[in-house]
Amino acid sequence: MTRLPLIIAAMLASLGAVAGAQQALGPAGYLKPGAFDVLAVLPPAPKSTDPRGLADRAIFKATRALQGSPRWAMATSDVKSAPADLFHDFSCAMGVALTPENAPRTAALLRRAMFDTARQTGIAKTFYKRQRPFLIDKGPICQPAAEVADSYDYPSGHTTAGWTMATLLAQIAPDRATALLARGRAYGESRIVCGVHNASAVDAGRLSASSTLTAMQSDPAFSADLAAARQEIAALRQDGGTTKPDAAICTREAALVAQPLY
Repeated sequence: MTRLPLIIAAMLASLGAVAGAQQALGPAGYLKPGAFDVLAVLPPAPKSTDPRGLADRAIFKATRALQGSPRWAMATSDVKSAPADLFHDFSCAMGVALTPENAPRTAALLRRAMFDTARQTGIAKTFYKRQRPFLIDKGPICQPAAEVADSYDYPSGHTTAGWTMATLLAQIAPDRATALLARGRAYGESRIVCGVHNASAVDAGRLSASSTLTAMQSDPAFSADLAAARQEIAALRQDGGTTKPDAAICTREAALVAQPLY
């Protein structure tokens, strides 16, 4: 099996620590091997000298000006990939302070779905082997190069994880879909701000995630887990004692989510 992108492999391992022994987590994903072919869905990765590749390079160079800005700080924070970090990143959009501990059924749904979306993104990464932007053009990046230099650009694994989470949370709480999907879009764009993924790789990460999620919609186990997560999140939202995200922090985050990048 193709190696999972590092962010989602780390998240799955951390979710295993939350739940206990790995064998207690249950089945890995929802899709059977061969049930979906992401390579037939994604457009080919751009080359650095074709029109899409030139656009990527221009965007990389233009967004280096964001270094040191509040949006750069948000992108740096978005690098963190532990379950607690991902749940925190989407708490403002959901309107509830989410954690893997207060939403274990939601965490279980995300674990299984992310296994599938990560696997498909990993297949495409290995197939295209596209270099990351800072290896093509010089410029500052917001995380150590050693963390990402030995893996590929297209599609973005961080974006795959963030869009998987945003899409599933929007299915769980459709009335929060606008805020959740906007945060998911910005989560992927953080990789452009960081300079570690091209804009086309971020677009491909969203397409990889959304198409893989579409393929699993008819799976009975997925439907059951989604229903359980809906009940869990609805109960959290109705619980008057549930912690709410800090309103001032959420206002600042919303402004950064809405900020045009290029």
